[in-house]
Amino acid sequence: MRLIRGNSVLEVLLGATCGGLLVLLVGWSRGAWMPSGKPTYSPRTEDTPTSTLETFTWQARFPLSLDREPTQVFPFLLNHPDKCKVSRGVPFLLMLVMTQPQDQVVRDAIRYTWGNETTAPRVIIRRLFLMGLSPFSSSSSSSSHHLLEEDEKHGDLLQVGFLDTYHNQTLKTLMGLQWMAQYCPTTHYVLKVNGNVFLNPRLLVQQILKAEQQPRPDFITGCIYRNRIPIQRQSHPWYMPLDMFSHARYPPYCCSPGYVLSRPLALKVLSIARRVPAVHLEDVFVGLCLHQLGVEPTPSTPITFLMFGRLYNRCDFHGFALVHPFKHQELIQVWPDFQKGNTTCPLE
Repeated sequence: MRLIRGNSVLEVLLGATCGGLLVLLVGWSRGAWMPSGKPTYSPRTEDTPTSTLETFTWQARFPLSLDREPTQVFPFLLNHPDKCKVSRGVPFLLMLVMTQPQDQVVRDAIRYTWGNETTAPRVIIRRLFLMGLSPFSSSSSSSSHHLLEEDEKHGDLLQVGFLDTYHNQTLKTLMGLQWMAQYCPTTHYVLKVNGNVFLNPRLLVQQILKAEQQPRPDFITGCIYRNRIPIQRQSHPWYMPLDMFSHARYPPYCCSPGYVLSRPLALKVLSIARRVPAVHLEDVFVGLCLHQLGVEPTPSTPITFLMFGRLYNRCDFHGFALVHPFKHQELIQVWPDFQKGNTTCPLE
């Protein structure tokens, strides 16, 4: 584990982050969306003006070279490079849980419930909480102190040197995949999941990922959105400017609260991400990468991944892999009852 200490260093990182994100995303988005008779998502040509995420990020300027690697532009400030080194085999599933620095109560609830690495029997699971820097500069010093204490106790925090804001979620996910490629290259599957969900690891491992079978190389599943129309209303959180995406529909993609993909596909997404124009909607961006790779998401059993909430019921929830949204307070309350379903509501 390592932590970059000192307010002056943190201030430099906060300044570099803003410009670094812009530079990195400009580097990723060298090209334009080319209209055609049918929906295709071709890379931009070099002579077409390139849009950036400038309107969605802090308007800072910082001189950074375009050819720098993501890990150089955005270092891991809190890191556990040995997390996936296990003595009795390789990890089956790497959980990358997206939270923000101030969300310790959420992380504690997850550690106690579905994020417990022993929840699914007979497989090795590794869990890490991925976050950036607090966008509230006045709380940066105290936040770093509390994060250090939390990480010394649990050893499961990954913090990257960019601002943790809604419009930086694409970068957040890519840095999670970058960590996997560098420090957990033998895991079979990677789960990208938000902190505000209910997750059923046993069903995910046994019925969806089928732990007893060989891993599938180009596999990704979740709640799949197809033929989604970009939202053009600027007040909407999913607003998509036309200069970022001009097509009538998005390619198929797995909804952001939670999806799982195989290690080989995660590496392919990470590799092609630099050639796909950057958009701030993380799940859409991954869908664009999949389209460039010629990979379709694998449908799961209907209503396995619920995106619009559900009242808790023990046996109903044993048939779901993920329910979103779900409050951490309720998660703590229902988890002991849910565990009883391992015998009263057996998996089919």
